[in-house]
Amino acid sequence: MTLTLTLREQPEAPVRADEALRPDRLASLGRAEIEALELWHGNRRAALGELFAVSGAGAQDVRVEGDLSRVAGVGAGMGGGRLVLAGGAGPRAGAGMGDGELVVEGDAGDAAGAGMRGGRLIVRGSAGRRLGGAYAGERAGMRGGEIVVHGDAGQEAGGGLRRGLIAVAGQVGPAAGLNALAGTIVALGALGAHAGAGMRRASIVAMTAPDLLPTYARACTYRPPFLRLCLRRLRALGLPVTDAQIDGLYTRWSGDGLELGRGEILILEAAA
Repeated sequence: MTLTLTLREQPEAPVRADEALRPDRLASLGRAEIEALELWHGNRRAALGELFAVSGAGAQDVRVEGDLSRVAGVGAGMGGGRLVLAGGAGPRAGAGMGDGELVVEGDAGDAAGAGMRGGRLIVRGSAGRRLGGAYAGERAGMRGGEIVVHGDAGQEAGGGLRRGLIAVAGQVGPAAGLNALAGTIVALGALGAHAGAGMRRASIVAMTAPDLLPTYARACTYRPPFLRLCLRRLRALGLPVTDAQIDGLYTRWSGDGLELGRGEILILEAAA
């Protein structure tokens, strides 16, 4: 059985749903208990039932309907279950999630999947800034899991990346992989300027030739074994990965030379 929450009307002030709208928390609650959960609506506390109509009882399968662009932190910290946001998502959707699947059927706001530790975040539309990245003032971003975006992603995607996979079907904004320590970022569309700035050991994969920082040096051209597996996985998740991308030759650029120089940007040879 699916638990459905329907936004009654567009909130007059921003709403903070941190730790409340997550399947693993709602699963053990009855309808009345769910309606009594408190959210921050502007500078006051509001009962969930005041903002959302509740259909069904607690379940590991939750659907939220309505325009959630002013609702922050939906699915933040979730540790299991499946959460579908039918009308897009505001800032910090899935931030810090450790397990489960969060599907955003529209666009996602800034910091989607920030500090994520596991699970899967799927965005059918586009994502804002700092996708899977670090919060301002923090160094560590995403630590595990998968993020798949079918549209575009804003600047600093994967900033502070420590582990995990971020894949974007469209364009990726400037400074992707900023200060990344490990993990993989795949850009099927155009990759913005300053990619891999301060990167230490992570991998960025580009299917079109980007403007590289001068602190990256050409190393070799080859077929990375891990990348074939990674791209097949992304195709299975619904991204438009071609056979040419799976089987193609990639030129490896090592950097950032101002750091350890052990990171890499892999560019499909046909795009070079």
